[in-house]
Amino acid sequence: MSSKIKHVTDTTFNSEVLESQIPVLVDYWAEWCGPCKMIGPILDESAESYADRLSIAKVNVDENQSVPSRYHVRGIPTLMLAPDLVNHEADHVAANFRNVANGVDRAQGCQELADRSGRLLT
Repeated sequence: MSSKIKHVTDTTFNSEVLESQIPVLVDYWAEWCGPCKMIGPILDESAESYADRLSIAKVNVDENQSVPSRYHVRGIPTLMLAPDLVNHEADHVAANFRNVANGVDRAQGCQELADRSGRLLT
């Protein structure tokens, strides 16, 4: 996993995500979740490629239950883009990751992220 991906907790969520100076893609995940592991390489690549324009944070839902509950996370993987924190439940991870990437593009001009995510997930 990329060293640029932050692991945040219920305690650190506000300072690491909500108070960030750049958009943060929040990945709600669990160790046992197969689909969560499948999107890992895309998150790693994005963390490296867009480190100055996008931060990626992971919230382990088994260890941190307050934040997922606050944002109505019902299934994993779930991706949200802060500061908007729109829930992108990952029933269809490729389509939802594209939605998140499009949000980053609007916020920071990262169209390449949306293009790359579509190619990697198809």
